Amino acid sequence: MIAETVDRVFQLQADSLNLQRLKDTSSGQRLDKIRRVEKYISDPVNRKAFTEALFADMRKSEEESLVNELVPTLMTITYIKKHMHSWIRDERVESPLSMSGMRSYIRYEPKGNVLIFAPWNYPFQLTIMPMLYAIAAGNAVIIKPSEFAPATAAFMQKMVSSLFPENEVAVINGEVETATALLKKPFNHIYFTGSPGVGRIVMEAAAKHLTSVTLELGGKSPVIIDPSYGAVRAARKLVWAKTMNCGQTCIAPDYIFIHESQLDDFVSGYKVALEKFYHSNGNGIKNSRLYSRMVNLKNFHRVKLLVDDAVAQGAEVLCGGDADESDLYIAPTLIGKVNRSMKVMQEEIFGPVLPVVTYNDRSEVVKLISELPKPLALYILSGNSGNTDFYMRNTTAGGTAINELMVTTVNQNLPFGGVNNSGIGKSNGKYSFHEFSNARGVIKRIWGTISLLYPPYQRWIINLLQKIARY
Repeated sequence: MIAETVDRVFQLQADSLNLQRLKDTSSGQRLDKIRRVEKYISDPVNRKAFTEALFADMRKSEEESLVNELVPTLMTITYIKKHMHSWIRDERVESPLSMSGMRSYIRYEPKGNVLIFAPWNYPFQLTIMPMLYAIAAGNAVIIKPSEFAPATAAFMQKMVSSLFPENEVAVINGEVETATALLKKPFNHIYFTGSPGVGRIVMEAAAKHLTSVTLELGGKSPVIIDPSYGAVRAARKLVWAKTMNCGQTCIAPDYIFIHESQLDDFVSGYKVALEKFYHSNGNGIKNSRLYSRMVNLKNFHRVKLLVDDAVAQGAEVLCGGDADESDLYIAPTLIGKVNRSMKVMQEEIFGPVLPVVTYNDRSEVVKLISELPKPLALYILSGNSGNTDFYMRNTTAGGTAINELMVTTVNQNLPFGGVNNSGIGKSNGKYSFHEFSNARGVIKRIWGTISLLYPPYQRWIINLLQKIARY
């Protein structure tokens, strides 16, 4: 049944006449499609269904659903509406002297039929935002939402089916069988958001068809806290960044560096901030309506085992440590005395557990970072410009934020994406538009000829070309 559905929808979208029709659409026609989405999610009835779906899947509060899922989507729509007319125009580029009489430009054309594999941690925005850019570029789109967020997947399927015909945009829900069937198809582009492990599977399948890919992955994103910044100030930011969505964010801090002399102040500040954020009414963090849960039992056990493994090897729980399987609850947890042999320092945590690495010299920091795969995000909290520059020069990351956390995706004028293990390709703004587009180089003769280059070759022409090449 699933295979038949995948076959039918794929053939419908991959039809050459269908793809040509979409390619021929104007920027205005594509914007009309994007406005349909804007209108749908702005409707109070649909918005209520949206927040209810996210609560059912992740126990996200209404506030968190609106701030972290709806607002970024609306910001993306606004940005596309502002810039798409310029993106879709031919981009004139300079021609060298050797090409006198010719005009050069780039034409951005749709790649064709694209597949979007969406994650479960931000199941709405990380599905709909790439869909919007794929539409803006003129593609046909099949979306495979995560089966781990079934309520949100059902909401998106209802939304998409009410706004678009299947030959333009379609949602196909399902589990591994569905993903496997989709990966067998020769899509023109695959956009995947998820773990490096699954990213390798997607890339391997895409390679069989020489399909281009965008892989938004993750990895261990470190936070470097310089002594000049202040431990308590840093702790407050870390609590917010690490507990948002119960730590299930690809750019969430995965471990931190704190100067040994500031460890106690940091732990104390972390506990105070936790109390203020989630325990102000005295009912406990677990009972706070603002604190989310692990997405499912599998991920609950995965994160709990990381803590148990670390403790068994001598790590120390500095804060939290509580867990309730029946409620998928893991308390915000700090772990000290960690080392590289522990799984918690080898695997992306994707939960509210934060390893704390102490240091005395900044060279210790860059040494450990260089020994781990390149991160998606790297954060530097410092009031010392010399130290900030040192860390920037001696590390590599997909993106970096200085004196702030969780903002590397926000500015749509900047590219967002990883390096190697943390991702391939870039997204955000025009970078997303380009990921879903083929940049077609075009050269047009306006006047003149290159017949002097035809055989038999004349020596003076060769000499002239060698001189021109030096300019």
